[in-house]
This record gives sequence, C-alpha cells and structure tokens, in this order.
Amino acid sequence: MDLGIAGRTALVAASTGGLGLAVARALAAEGAKVAIVGRRRERAQEIVAELQADSGDLQGFRAIAVEADLTAPGGVEAAVAQTETGLGPIDILVLNGPGPKPGAAATLGSEDIAAAFETLVRPHQALVSLTLPGMRERRWGRILAVGSSGVAAPLPNLAISNTGRAALAAYLKTLAAEVALDGVTVNLLLPGRIATDRVTELDQAAAKRRGTTLEEIRLESRKTIPARRYGEPAEFGAAAAFLCSAPASYITGVALRCDGGLIRSL
Repeated sequence: MDLGIAGRTALVAASTGGLGLAVARALAAEGAKVAIVGRRRERAQEIVAELQADSGDLQGFRAIAVEADLTAPGGVEAAVAQTETGLGPIDILVLNGPGPKPGAAATLGSEDIAAAFETLVRPHQALVSLTLPGMRERRWGRILAVGSSGVAAPLPNLAISNTGRAALAAYLKTLAAEVALDGVTVNLLLPGRIATDRVTELDQAAAKRRGTTLEEIRLESRKTIPARRYGEPAEFGAAAAFLCSAPASYITGVALRCDGGLIRSL
C-alpha cells in the first residue's frame, strides 16, 4: 500500500529513542521528511545519519536533527521553527514525550498534578496551536499522539501518567471533531507492553518494589497479554505510519490500541 506521505514534513517529538524513534523510522521509510526532536543533539544527529544511510534514493526523504526541550520556555517554538526552516511546513505532527515517575493515586500531591499537566498536556497543546493553522489552510494534516493503554484502562501505580494522558486524550478528541472538515485527522495510538527502555524501567521498578527479579516480572506481564509477548517498536511504528497516511483520511478521533490484546474491553 502506498501511504501517500512521501515528501510530507513530519515533526516527531521525543524521537531520539523509544516509541518516538520507532515512529520516525516508519515515517522515514515511507519517504516523509522527518525532524528528529529531542534534548540529545548528538543522538539526534546519529539517528539522522542512520536514516539517511537506510533511505538510499528514497524519493522525497530528508531528515534533520532538532535539539529542543519541549517542556522548557521557548522549546516548542524553537522546535517548530527549526523544522519549518529545515524541511518546510509541517504536515504531520507526532505528539510524544517521556513518561512521568510511577506513583499511587493516594500519594499524589498538588505538584504531581501540576507535573502531569506540564509534561503531558501543555507542550502538546502548544505544538498543536503552532502547526494546526497551516494544516487547516492547506486542507491536509495529521496529528497523532503516542499515548498509553492507561487512557483506556488506568494502570496501577502510574497515577500521574493516567491523569495527564487522559486529559490530553479528551483535548484531542474534542479537537478532532472541530477540524475534520478541514482535512486534518487527530488520533491517539495507545501502546501496551512494547519492548522499550521505558517499559524496562517500569518492570525494574516493579521488581524492586515487590522484591523479585526483572525476568519474573516480565514473565507475569506476558501472561496478561493474549499475544503472550511484548510488542516490537517497529510494529508500533507501522501502525503510527498508517494513521498518518493518506489512506487513513477517514479515521479521526480514535484511540487505537497496539497492545497484543492486553486491554480486554471493546
């Protein structure tokens, strides 16, 4: 299937590792121009070199490294400006960011609630506000948020993440209906247990908390997944690329789960 995004410009937030990198790789493989955005300039430059080496003569593809902290003052504006200067107007916006610390809901303080908003809502809304007008004017755009299965079913001991991601999901669902007529789709992609460093960190924290081994935690976790395995980042990236594609133009306002059947509700 031709995804129809060759030559389109994509800004992928927090794409120097994990699921953001998986999405950036999938978009680059389809010929999109990709901005690798993160706080680690050298790592972003390494990824750009890797993507360029893999692209061969792929028509329309280009990539640039954008150093930016999206949670810092001026970080969002800098990321958008560098992307548009280097690659052109942004057609595809992938919202992503590091997950907050684990913690129980009963232990949350006001600073934790503020952190949920500051890391998981505010920078993403700011990115949307800067890029959406151009998408609506050109009557084509894709906004995709990398969420969490906690949006569908809140996850134990991840109260900050559950709170912030649910708020972002509500904002994006509302936005999707407002911009559908302009050719802009807005969706979420919810990962389950994908084999990333973030999931390893959570598994290690669970092992320490319960006084057991990392492998035991992973074994127990796999048993809760109908597919009986963790997902691969490339599988998540492929799903993201489709939601950002031209053929997916009639899919908007959805939260698609990529979780091997982990969440049992419809």
